[in-house]
Amino acid sequence: MITLYSYPQLFGLEDNNPFGLKVFAFLKLTGLPFEHRHVLDTSAAPRGQLPYLVDGDETIGDSDAIIAHLKRKYALTLDDALTAPQRDLDLLIRRTLDDLYWVMSYSRWRDDRFWPQFRDALLAQHPEIGVEALDGARKYNFERYRYQGIGRYEPEAAYARGIASLQAISNLLGDGPFMFGDAHASIDAAVYGFVASIYFYDIDTPLKRFVAAQGNLVKHCAKMRARMGQSAKP
Repeated sequence: MITLYSYPQLFGLEDNNPFGLKVFAFLKLTGLPFEHRHVLDTSAAPRGQLPYLVDGDETIGDSDAIIAHLKRKYALTLDDALTAPQRDLDLLIRRTLDDLYWVMSYSRWRDDRFWPQFRDALLAQHPEIGVEALDGARKYNFERYRYQGIGRYEPEAAYARGIASLQAISNLLGDGPFMFGDAHASIDAAVYGFVASIYFYDIDTPLKRFVAAQGNLVKHCAKMRARMGQSAKP
């Protein structure tokens, strides 16, 4: 049995972290049976990070490594039709999303305008976490942001960086419905993981306002949810 370990749900989404939501979406698209367990303890995770996957006697960390493992082990064909340039673009989009992650995280944990809403939403849905644990996590994230670099940005400069990434993704998606045409590929799970984690959050950040104004990104979310057998909104 495949078991996905990832962070708890929030705002109706199956994971409050875009990397875990990306893996969840990929698994749903492929139809592979799996169990989804929500955890906060990362001690059993490779590199101490979520999400991770347990597949028989194998434990795999990192969302891209998880997807590569699943494609290889189960002979999944959803990316078989991609051309060499599309495979290169797939990699570049995923790297862009990796960079976008820091701006998304900054908006939740670092920006004093939005942190209270994020904190209160987590506590309302998961009161067992506790205020003290969240405050500790916030301080830890401040250090991460400083070392990564995004913590040295003023808020509007940080959001400009994230919006530039979202604009590029919107431009590449075009009229869609999926990144490479009418058929979904694994890159669509990655895009969904990030865009849905912005769009469906009930926190009015500059990132959310931008996504809401991009009709093709909103339609992509709805299309992906339909392919996963879900309603258009969580």
